[in-house]
Amino acid sequence: MIEGRALGPMGANCYLYSCRESKKAVIIDPGADGKKIQRWVLDKGLKVDYILLTHGHVDHIGAVDELRVLLGDVQVGIHADDAGMLTDAKKNLSSYLGSGLVLQSADFLLQDGQGIMVGNELLTVISTPGHSPGGVCFLGTEGLISGDTLFAGSIGRTDFPGGSLEQLLKGVKDKLMILPDATKVFPGHGEETSIGEEKRDNPYIQGPI
Repeated sequence: MIEGRALGPMGANCYLYSCRESKKAVIIDPGADGKKIQRWVLDKGLKVDYILLTHGHVDHIGAVDELRVLLGDVQVGIHADDAGMLTDAKKNLSSYLGSGLVLQSADFLLQDGQGIMVGNELLTVISTPGHSPGGVCFLGTEGLISGDTLFAGSIGRTDFPGGSLEQLLKGVKDKLMILPDATKVFPGHGEETSIGEEKRDNPYIQGPI
């Protein structure tokens, strides 16, 4: 089950991905408001094993260490190419906003094609660099959590350090647009969409898929 909430001053979407049967869950991209996320988890009666990050920018990682304390035994995962952002305020862009966010290192590193079990549910890691060097998406039975790779009618910015428009478009076309049209897409900002809608309407997705 996927549920999302926009949190923090930049409105980044944080997602709870949970298994109905086991009540196991992961938190994806907790960008702010750690206590609100903790209450959300407790109200749902869920047990969180992992915090997973689509990338390392400040608006997607801001509440990670707070939740480590609030939730106890959780492990944090991020792709190796973004791992340095957790411990470097310049790399995670927080230094430009005046917050100077420095977090603990990740507990494990995500790899393309890796499967992560959430109770009886499987999340698959899809590497989609371009918005950041180690950007990833997570594919589950209910849809794709796309971070800042793919939005409704748009794609992620590529003008930050380590960004690449060519890489981002290649990942979107080669790895995401091959998914079934009915696949729901839960982006890092804004409203959900679907692969079919993006094939039809997204101006960045041109030419043969």
